Amino acid sequence: MKYLIRILFSVIVLVGVTSQGYAQVDEEFSSALDSARALEDNKKDSVVFSAKYVRYATLNMLKNASHTKQIDTTHYNFQYYNPQNHPWNPSIHLGSYGLATRDLLFNPNKSIGFQPGFHALERYLLTSDSVIYYRARARYSELYAVGFLFDDQVFKAKLAQNINPNWNVGVQYEATNTDGYYFNQAYSDRKGTVFSWYESPNRRYNMLVNAAFNKIDATENGSIINDSIFRDNDVSSLYGVTTRLKGQQASRPYNKWLDNGLFLRQSFYIGRLDTLNAGLPEMEIHPTNAFAHNSSIRQRKYIFFKNEEDMYGAFPFGNAGLVHDTTKITTISNEFTYSFYLRNKSLLKNEAKLNLGFQNDLIWYEDSLSNDFFQNSAVKGDLSYQFSNKVNLKLAVNQIVLGRNVGDFLYEANADVFVGDKIGRVSIGAYSQNKSPEMTFSRMNYTYHSWSSSLDKEKTQNLSFKYQNDKIGFSGKAEYFLISNYLYFREMANPNDDERLEKLVEPAQYGNLNLLKLSVGQNFRFGNFSLDNLVVYQKSDAMDVLATPELYTWHSLYYGDVAYKVLDFRIGVDGKFNTPFKTPSYAINAGQFYNDNVGLEFSTYPIVDVWATANLKRVNLFISYNFVNQHIYPKGYYTVRRYPMNPANLRFGVSWKFYD
Repeated sequence: MKYLIRILFSVIVLVGVTSQGYAQVDEEFSSALDSARALEDNKKDSVVFSAKYVRYATLNMLKNASHTKQIDTTHYNFQYYNPQNHPWNPSIHLGSYGLATRDLLFNPNKSIGFQPGFHALERYLLTSDSVIYYRARARYSELYAVGFLFDDQVFKAKLAQNINPNWNVGVQYEATNTDGYYFNQAYSDRKGTVFSWYESPNRRYNMLVNAAFNKIDATENGSIINDSIFRDNDVSSLYGVTTRLKGQQASRPYNKWLDNGLFLRQSFYIGRLDTLNAGLPEMEIHPTNAFAHNSSIRQRKYIFFKNEEDMYGAFPFGNAGLVHDTTKITTISNEFTYSFYLRNKSLLKNEAKLNLGFQNDLIWYEDSLSNDFFQNSAVKGDLSYQFSNKVNLKLAVNQIVLGRNVGDFLYEANADVFVGDKIGRVSIGAYSQNKSPEMTFSRMNYTYHSWSSSLDKEKTQNLSFKYQNDKIGFSGKAEYFLISNYLYFREMANPNDDERLEKLVEPAQYGNLNLLKLSVGQNFRFGNFSLDNLVVYQKSDAMDVLATPELYTWHSLYYGDVAYKVLDFRIGVDGKFNTPFKTPSYAINAGQFYNDNVGLEFSTYPIVDVWATANLKRVNLFISYNFVNQHIYPKGYYTVRRYPMNPANLRFGVSWKFYD
């Protein structure tokens, strides 16, 4: 244990000494800077600015008030860098970072209106809604790298700086490259944002603006041919295993997403302003009346390309050598909102809120056979009441009243009651949703898949109950769903084993589907040892249609301490497990997971990872060895039919934060 601690400590120190600080201060910050420098002169190892002076906000945070949060400088959960492998939101996928991915557990989509229906690469997108805006007294920057000589190579860079006390600008860039474990599993992405947040000196006007771009490129190999690879002793190299698609360079088969957007929000507060924590970094500005306008333009392209004969049956029956299927969607959206707040002038914790909004979307849709224009107009509103910090009640309405998806709606009600630190918090929720079929269900004009369907709207009724007690580390949630006309993809019925129907996919609807989902988390502490647990139980009368396991569990046992009074570290082991379920297949050029006619249930085993994370001031580090039990049992496993999951692998990552 001490030997490993020394290794971690040495690596972080070596990296940390290469970093350099920055100094950027304007007149408003001069007094704080002088105080900080005095501390620097009188106390060893102090810094000019601590992390509490670097604050951030998101779009959702700024919709109701001007307030910020301190950046997170901890190393907790740093090892979960891969969006496919978040234990609280597990997935099934094609076996390598960046390839097509679907949620393992049932997670409803609460969006209404026009939806393209492509989701396989969504976990890797950087969208305008997810941009983080900063307020920093000094230049803030961050570097993040995973992989180096290993298979996954992820690089991120971020820079944010206040031009003056009221105006911050920043840029974020991310790049990923991975070769995968089998032939033609290469993935790459290039994505980033340029963003700015301006607040007027009188705190009444706010402007958020950002431009986001994504280029995601996932090579397709059509799966491997050897369906007994983990029992074949002659396999010496995974990369040498034969795959169904073998094109290279200009003929390389791929799914590519191009997703670019521009977003602008302007808001203005009128009437009385109430201030909390005036003059402090955590200052909050609460209006009594607010007007806002959101405007955005977003263009998305979904491209599939191949240029080779289908020698091994990767696609449905056909003789197309060159395939270049493309869907292009351009959306211009404008939203106008008015908010009214009624509160006691001396106490902000007792407050009633009324938000009213109108949104118009203009949509241009284009594929190989059609070129259409749609529009939707929706009214929105929510009414909430907060009593002290004990009770929060909210009702929300989102209804499309005009356009292609007229009749879509989402009605929600939530009640949150905080009983006390010892007893905890109770949350009760319900929603009713009426949702039009996504475009991929209604229309598909691709080489191997083509249909035009008139499907019914999907209707969802939901009830939920949640109890959380931070003092004992417990959280539990019960959710019930009643879904009518549930939409999914399935392989066409083929009772006579006609090869012309194999792998042909069609949209389908299931009548009435009931689902009970129970999620329980319990974290234990034993001195320096911790045991975090998550158990999710799902039961439905249509489990095969949902293609999801009945039980999923994740457990993390780790030891945490502070070495040499400066090195905060954790060393642990994770284990996850799910019960067998009818795993789906993957339609390559359509980019969709579907229920096939075979309905295989793969055996499942605990998957074990060992890891260590550490923090030294502004440097975070992790090292992990994933699927370590492959060296004992089993030799491998599947989550999607024909696509083996990744073998045991070593990963290393480090991030630096600079804010002085």
